[in-house]
Amino acid sequence: MKFNWKKEIRDWVILGLTLTFLWVTGLFSEVAGFTQRMVLATGIISPSELPEIEKTDAAYDFKLVTVDGTFFDFEEARGKVVFINFWASWCTPCIAEMPNIQNLYEDYKENDEILFVMIGLDRDPKKSLDFIKRKEFDFPIYTPDYNDGIPAVYESTSIPTTFVLTKDGKIDMKKVGMANYDSDRFRKYLNKLISK
Repeated sequence: MKFNWKKEIRDWVILGLTLTFLWVTGLFSEVAGFTQRMVLATGIISPSELPEIEKTDAAYDFKLVTVDGTFFDFEEARGKVVFINFWASWCTPCIAEMPNIQNLYEDYKENDEILFVMIGLDRDPKKSLDFIKRKEFDFPIYTPDYNDGIPAVYESTSIPTTFVLTKDGKIDMKKVGMANYDSDRFRKYLNKLISK
């Protein structure tokens, strides 16, 4: 079979133009996020498959900024199970896992024993807020108080990164990278922490 250079070049040009169009229009993150969400739907990537981690002390001595510009003293989270997720609107794995987090939040938002803290890391906080509004998510979002900073125990080399804190102030779970939190297994895990 003879190799067809013209067809090969045409195919690469079409691919390049498609990717350029997605990038210029700002749709690249959305399309990549959708593709990664399909991977999550398979159940291949699950936080229940995490290795045991050494339970370290959580840090509560910092402040976050709410969407209306007021400060949230993280000390108020002490004594609750806390689901913390670091994300950004330009992060495709973050976009992929957000619908799953929204579904999880819907099931727990009336429970006073658990707190969801979605920390947007966009340089411009308005981008985080616009993204959440456009997607019609209603979980609470915050941005770091860059004067105060985020404690070292929550540092990570990439996003998304998710932590789960216990009521007695321990980091029980750390997951770097996207995961599907909208599962019976993860709910059982949270319910066990809430009941302690």
